[in-house]
Order: sequence, then structure tokens, then C-alpha cells
Amino acid sequence: AVVARGVAASRWPLGNMFEFLVGAALVVTLVYLVVLIRRDVRFLGVFVLGLVVTMMVGATIGFPTPVGHVQPALQSPWIAIHVTLAAMSIGLFVLTFAMSLLQLVQARREAALLAGAETRAQRVLARASFLRLVPSAFALENWSYRINAVAFVFWTLGPMITGAIWARESWGRYWGWDTKEVWTFVIWVVYAGYLHARATRGWTGNRAAWLSIIGFACIIFNYAVVNVYFPGLHSYAGLPE
Repeated sequence: AVVARGVAASRWPLGNMFEFLVGAALVVTLVYLVVLIRRDVRFLGVFVLGLVVTMMVGATIGFPTPVGHVQPALQSPWIAIHVTLAAMSIGLFVLTFAMSLLQLVQARREAALLAGAETRAQRVLARASFLRLVPSAFALENWSYRINAVAFVFWTLGPMITGAIWARESWGRYWGWDTKEVWTFVIWVVYAGYLHARATRGWTGNRAAWLSIIGFACIIFNYAVVNVYFPGLHSYAGLPE
């Protein structure tokens, strides 16, 4: 779909929300498969592919956009670097989001086993066959932290640095207070806080998992709400006015 869109439009196929969601779905899938080569993360498959299906459904139903030219500000070589790095970082953040959710569930299961599974809910959780195949909460947290560190670098290089350079080229300034720019910075601050707290302040366990989940929730808000409902220089959803 991504290749066909690029050929049909004769440009880099990441110019609106439909194209970004389809491209991000491709990146998420590729990132998962690449990580799968190095680590046995098959337990994440249902979560990752569930999010991929959600993105494809959202692109098809929520942001149907015919093939066409993009706005003049997007007719720049920077789009390939800026948006691709953003999609790569989001692909990694999807993995860590799934790991953080599993970490919370696995931590509850481990606590139930240690406590002797006194309640019915604890007994059901302790006997969950699927969770027996999932690594420990400690291992999930370590994996999530390492992948988040790599994704944070991509987010810094993509939306932050190349975005500022592209803004200077298009609008004559590196930073404005456009809503999309503000939320891109908010996401950067949340994940920077997560990495700092995890590395230097001893924020481990559920607190670290919740910070990672909050960061991903900010990403969802940035692309699903800000792009659609907040007018600004970054209003490239592709929907009719």
C-alpha cells in the first residue's frame, strides 16, 4: 500500500494522516520483525498486530484521502527524513507500550503467586497460561527501557531536530508555539523524564511502566486529536475543511 501510494502520487507517501498511519503500520510491523530476529518477543504479537490493525482501520475509515499533491510546505526533501524518523520512533514506542502493559499484568500475577493467590481474581491471574510464556516483569521493564532509549534518540533527531530545521526552511523560524510543536515537545519531555527517572532516580517497576504508557498516550493524543481538531501550521490530516 505504501509503495503503491508513492508511485501513484509521485512523491514520498507520508503527506497526510492516511498515508502516515499506513506507513506507521508498516514501520511497526517491520520493527517488530527485526526485534524478533534478536529476541523471542512472540508474546507481543497479538498486541502489536492489534495496534497495526487499529491504525489501518483508522486510516481507511477515519482519514480517507485521495491521491493528490501536498501543500507547498511539505514539498521538501526533509519530509523523507523528518516523517520517517518519527514513524520509526513510534514503531519502537508501540513495542514498549505493549511491554509496559504486559509488565503491569505480569507484576500483578507475580505478586499474586507470592501472596498465595488468596482471592478468586488472583487465582485466575496466577493460573493464566498465556502469562507463563511471558518474561518476568523485571525482564519486560529492562527491554522496555532499552528500546525506549533508542526510540527517544529517533524522536529527538526526527520531530525535534529535523523538524526545527525544516521549520526554519519553510517558515523562517526554528520554533513557534504551534500546537503540534508544543505536543511534540511534551512527548519528548515525558520520555526524557522516564529515562532520567529510570536511570538516576530509581523509578522502577510499575511507576516506570506507567510513565512509558503516559508517553504513548501523549503520542496518540498528538496524532489523533491535535492533527484533526487543532488548526495550525501542521494541519496536514488531509480531511476536508
